[in-house]
This record gives sequence, structure tokens and C-alpha cells, in this order.
Amino acid sequence: MESVWKTYGKRMGKNGMKIKAVLFDKDGTLFDFHATWGGWARRTLMQLSRGDEHHARILGAVIGYDFDSRSFKSDSLVVAGTNEEIAQALSEKLPPEEVDTLMSDFATATFDAEMVEAVALRPLLSELKDRGLKLGVATNDNEGPARAHLEAAGVAGFFDFIAGFDSGHGGKPEPGMMLAFSQAAGIAPENVLMVGDSTHDLTAGREAGMMTAAVLTGPAQKEELAGYADVVLADIGHLPRWLDEHC
Repeated sequence: MESVWKTYGKRMGKNGMKIKAVLFDKDGTLFDFHATWGGWARRTLMQLSRGDEHHARILGAVIGYDFDSRSFKSDSLVVAGTNEEIAQALSEKLPPEEVDTLMSDFATATFDAEMVEAVALRPLLSELKDRGLKLGVATNDNEGPARAHLEAAGVAGFFDFIAGFDSGHGGKPEPGMMLAFSQAAGIAPENVLMVGDSTHDLTAGREAGMMTAAVLTGPAQKEELAGYADVVLADIGHLPRWLDEHC
């Protein structure tokens, strides 16, 4: 952790950066990844397998999901992939007649996930807005489910920008959504902090020229993320203090 903070200090000193906006990933960042998607994945895979647990386990292995622990590997497609990529991978293990409807069924199923907040979101986001920060969400989920999840949590109104893989800016690790947020907010990328739980999130942020903060509320461990991040935090609840100390 010490070396990560030193790296951030060097970038601040060289470029005189000041954080004016925060762009969040959704799953694993705003919402706890395993608590939200672990049980959902089991139910969805059983439905796709028509109740055949053996086949459901095969599908789980394809997307990096362990049935017994109800958890995902850090390199799982579900962690950083798009719904299209996940559906394509699953389709290779399903009968041809079911492939055509898989994508729509999968996207619809994500609407029903019971999202578990990584921290209490309303007070945190309210505090960040009170600081005058612009806030956004950039997720590899589709925009429709993303908005539904944020609305169900009662926090959609805090965000000045919400984009998904299908919003027209591309998906992470490409920087399209990052740059679209920067433009929409009217804030230069170097004054934006991108917060995420995967290397896809952090790579996209850095490619856009943003500062990057990793959080540990997804499957990835600190050692996997530290090389891509200017700071590694346990969760987004630590953001206000870190901003106070370093910005």
C-alpha cells in the first residue's frame, strides 16, 4: 500500500492534478460482487440448464463460477465482460435452438438481481455531491439493467452520467465510456478519478488519462490491482478520507 500511495504523490506533484469528478464501475464497486451475483448466477445457470445441476456446473466453469462456494474467479467473464461476451461463451455449451433467445433472456435476468450495496450508498454519494464533485457510472453491464439497479437502490439521481456497454461508447478496457463522461461533465480526464474493482476498469481509466482507485469488493485481490491503480482501498467508503488527505 505504501508504494501505491507514493506513486500517486508523484503524479500529483508533476501534473498538479485536482479531483473534480469521480467515475464508478457498478458491480464490485458500488455493489458487493459476490453478495450480489453469487446466488443470482446459481439460479440463472440452473434455469438455463433446465434444472440439470451437472450441466449448470459445466456452464458455471465456462464463466469462471464455482457452484460450491457461489463465487467467481478473478478472471471470470462476469467480472469484467459484457453481457454479449458472457452469453456467447455460454451459448457454446447450449443446444443450437436455445442460442437465439439466450442473449435476451440473460439480459432480462440481470434486471432481477438483488443488489447488495458495498457500503451505504446514499450518505456516501450525498457527501461526494456536497463536495461539488460530478459523479458517473461506467459499467460493462447493459445500460437498462444498470439504471434499474441504481434506481432500485435509490441512488440514480446522484449521477450526472450513466453508461453501459450498449450506450454507444464501447466497453472497458477501452476508454470510450471514460472519455464520454469527461466530455459530458465538462471536466478534463486528468481531473477525474476512476474507481473500479477490476483491471479492465483501471486500464480504461488510465487509457483515458484519469487517476485510478481500486477497491476490494470484487473478486480481484490487492496484488492483482495495485499495478493498475494509484491507490487501493478496501471499499468506496474510504474515498472521502482519502480525498481529504491527498486532494
